Amino acid sequence: MRIIRLVLGIVIIVQGIQAQQWMLAALGGLFTLIPLFNIGCCGTAGCNTTYSTSKAKNTEDITYEEVK
Repeated sequence: MRIIRLVLGIVIIVQGIQAQQWMLAALGGLFTLIPLFNIGCCGTAGCNTTYSTSKAKNTEDITYEEVK
């Protein structure tokens, strides 16, 4: 996935320079830096959630009553 993003960023830079659209070239530079530095939403485990591995201390046995 990082290679696809890198290639896409380079293509955007080239197209921006050929069309003399410098904002597009800058955007391509941004898209190129993201895979190079491995940053982004989940690139550096930014989407992980913390969870406790210890069991809950307030657990009780549940008894069930059959209803007819």
